[in-house]
Amino acid sequence: MIIESIELKNYRNYEELHMELNEGTNILYGDNAQGKTNILEAVYVCCTSKSHKNAKDRDIIRFDQDESHIKMQIRKNDVPYRIDMHLKKNKPKGIAINGMPIRRASELFGIANVVCFSPEDLNIIKNGPSERRRFIDMELCQLNKLYVHSLVQYNKVLVQRNKLLKELAFRPDYGETLDVWDMQLVNYGKEVMEYRGDFVCRLNEMIHGIHARLSGQKEDLKICYEPDTAAAQFEEALKRSRTQDMKQKTTLCGPHRDDISFFVNGIDIRKFGSQGQQRTAALSLKLSELELVKQLIHDRPILLLDDVLSELDAGRQNHLLNAINDIQTIITCTGLDDFVNNRFKIDKIFKVIDGAVVSEN
Repeated sequence: MIIESIELKNYRNYEELHMELNEGTNILYGDNAQGKTNILEAVYVCCTSKSHKNAKDRDIIRFDQDESHIKMQIRKNDVPYRIDMHLKKNKPKGIAINGMPIRRASELFGIANVVCFSPEDLNIIKNGPSERRRFIDMELCQLNKLYVHSLVQYNKVLVQRNKLLKELAFRPDYGETLDVWDMQLVNYGKEVMEYRGDFVCRLNEMIHGIHARLSGQKEDLKICYEPDTAAAQFEEALKRSRTQDMKQKTTLCGPHRDDISFFVNGIDIRKFGSQGQQRTAALSLKLSELELVKQLIHDRPILLLDDVLSELDAGRQNHLLNAINDIQTIITCTGLDDFVNNRFKIDKIFKVIDGAVVSEN
């Protein structure tokens, strides 16, 4: 699959933009704060309906404007697709595929698969568990619509259950309805945990060899899914925590508290790993994600590299660049020196200056 073109209107610092992309490697270069990352974000939003920076729609819309538009032309298995996205400040976004509006953003998943790698991802291992859950959720949602349904429903029930827990102080008679919410939470929660466990298992099959190569065969990396409670014990765990849930007015157990652990030669590098080990493991994780997506969709995803090469040493840069020679890639950077020195093949170059993009070849 490839992106053929993207158009922006009133998106971040872009009043209007139209770009024709090459099916190989596309470089966006320029000084910081000129708008390079905004283009990658727009691509990610158009593929997933969400920002890879976790920004809200109203923050994406150009200053002093009430709405923004993204239009993207995609070719997948020689079939053209057009994705139109209409972002609004105070209303839900509107999305159309080939001119036909869709009712739920989840219907967008699977049209285009995108893998994004930014400097923040290098800290995914040392940062909090919410970022690791987001990593799983964003990739699984692109790959599995059943997971999307289970996760959306779980989160809806969780919100309602937490709302009820807050109301119990004023309406104790509502307590008898907790069983109804608990039953739904358990049903959807078990599905979420099963999908996450399978995903991490598949990643493990990829990451072992990738990390061994990155570390010069010196390290063995294993990732483990750490559910907050086992799926089979979720119902019992909810019952045990109910009294404490009512005291703290929130749900204290469930997949919304899951995590992933990373073990290098048996040591948990979240706690005891060096920064170098954590960054190498993060790179292995993203490369494994890329390979797994290829395997599952029987196609090549679109790769977005947001100024990440400047954060890697030459050896890690080469491993990353070698992995992307057969897929469409959009790379942001401040200059072209690194690519010239590495004799890296560049198919199209764009210079970005203060919300204006100029093609240089």
